[in-house]
Amino acid sequence: MGNKSFGLDIGVTSIKAVSLVREKNGFLLDASFMMPAPLRGILSVSPIDEHEMAEALRNVVASAKIKTKNVNVALPDNKVYTSVVEMPNLSNKELASALQWEAEQYIPLPLADINLVWSILKRDEKIRVLIVGVQTSVVGKYQKIIEMAGLNIVSIETEILSAIRALVYNRDEKLRGHFPHTVIMNIGAENTSLAIIKDGLLIFNYSIPIGGSAINRALEADFGLSQSASEEYKKVYGISKEGVGGKIGSAIEPILVSILNDVKKALAFYAQKYKDNDAIQQILLCGGTAKLPGIQLFFADNLGIETAISNPWQVLINQDLPKEMLENTSDYTVAVGLAMRGYE
Repeated sequence: MGNKSFGLDIGVTSIKAVSLVREKNGFLLDASFMMPAPLRGILSVSPIDEHEMAEALRNVVASAKIKTKNVNVALPDNKVYTSVVEMPNLSNKELASALQWEAEQYIPLPLADINLVWSILKRDEKIRVLIVGVQTSVVGKYQKIIEMAGLNIVSIETEILSAIRALVYNRDEKLRGHFPHTVIMNIGAENTSLAIIKDGLLIFNYSIPIGGSAINRALEADFGLSQSASEEYKKVYGISKEGVGGKIGSAIEPILVSILNDVKKALAFYAQKYKDNDAIQQILLCGGTAKLPGIQLFFADNLGIETAISNPWQVLINQDLPKEMLENTSDYTVAVGLAMRGYE
């Protein structure tokens, strides 16, 4: 079966494209490519920046040698209002009406300006519902740029939902309930998204307005480094405690502590609601900042929970991958999840 649509992850610092082909026991990698993103980003109002972004999207698709024009894209989590709510066991018609009122409690903007969608995650005594709202203007901007690039949008979702699909939802449905209770942390350039997975399903999500760019700004301020130099120092030293790296690590650590404090709040919420035998068993890190040296140990030591870097390529059927892709597995998590969406 040929690929129906491909995944396009338009990040702040990079653009990733991934195309997969579905087989009986998993996926085959059809094509992939990653390149730097234009400086101004996709939400710039400048016509010059719009054309630059559209050209970048054309280039990444051409470089990956992706044949289809049908694309699945993700909106940044800091531009989207996402909530998981529990509702009485209503009919779909009653639920749709009730969720309009519920959405007003979570979205601090007039619903007339919002594209609102919802889906049922689980239905038993109560209904667990995922509500997603995004400003119509943001959706319109993505549609405009992607159409300028000659592509056809098949679906739009949020980054964290794409990451969940790549790391959790690809499992056989019979096995999803046995997936370890997990916190997924997608650490991007501008924000960090948290998702708590229980019995293979999303039960809680939260977006923190801190990401890798905050680390770069801290290094630039403390050491007078350029943006490119701070990026290199961050990649080399991470949160090392030794030698020159110790000074770099000391500048980085307060940023990670800010993220850590929000993770602790999410875990406290979870612990209040669920029993001890439902304790979180692992943390999976994805996004570009997940590659920061020492970050796994930082969260593992401070939370007492096993922490690992995400590997979305686990969905592939025994394929050799280039070194660059193996060294940057966490970068591709959202793009892989988007590519998989075409087969749902």
